[in-house]
Amino acid sequence: MRTVTGTGLVVAALVATAAALLFPILSFAGLSAAGTDPDAGTVATRSGPLSPLDRDFVTKVRLAGLWELPAGQQAQERGTTKAVRTAGDHLVNGHAELDRRVRQVARQVGVDLPNQPNDQQQGWLSELEAARGTEYDRKFANILRLAHGKVFTVVAQVRATTRNSLVRELADDANATVLDHITVLERTGVVDFDAIARDTQASSSPTSPAAPPPVPPAPSAPPVPPEPATPSATFSLPPAASAPEPESAGRAGRSHGEDDER
Repeated sequence: MRTVTGTGLVVAALVATAAALLFPILSFAGLSAAGTDPDAGTVATRSGPLSPLDRDFVTKVRLAGLWELPAGQQAQERGTTKAVRTAGDHLVNGHAELDRRVRQVARQVGVDLPNQPNDQQQGWLSELEAARGTEYDRKFANILRLAHGKVFTVVAQVRATTRNSLVRELADDANATVLDHITVLERTGVVDFDAIARDTQASSSPTSPAAPPPVPPAPSAPPVPPEPATPSATFSLPPAASAPEPESAGRAGRSHGEDDER
């Protein structure tokens, strides 16, 4: 009797131990699956499912135009070299067209767009506004090049994962525009690639604080006399129209060709 009782206790102890070991593993697996649900926060539209990443991307495309287009026009006027002024031309033309596209897409998928740059972008515009001469050239090229480099990775992620046809087309347009702007900014000859690489690596660390864009030190050269302060012309983007409510799930199955707004 004692032997049977002792054996039962040993078996019970082994079962309890196994259960204790398996419980956290199963619980973690369940949490992981819930955290990677691709449909979490996704809404149905006529052009396909619209995820939170899709909506954030549409908003960021609009925000990019709200500050990069005025910065481009400023470079057209203040750039001391033809390469800087050409880069300004590309920013103005590229973002004028891209903003038209993003406002069109936002109306169709039901995303409300901002009409003002965010605080960080306004800070960059203020920094450029205060610069003159060759200092302006360096700040313009490096601030814009860093910003475009970070946007480039976001565009790639959205293009690779979105299930929405309109967002996919917008990502294609944004990819071409951003790559063109990166190219003309690098052709200015004043981009500090080492500083951009350091900043990008630091900002990718989860423990590193946000840092301002790198601006290389001024080379040894005779000082450039300051230009008289004159108000810069502004290029205002059209306000974003109020977006309609997203299409209900019941209309999600309708084909993309039925969208009469495209």
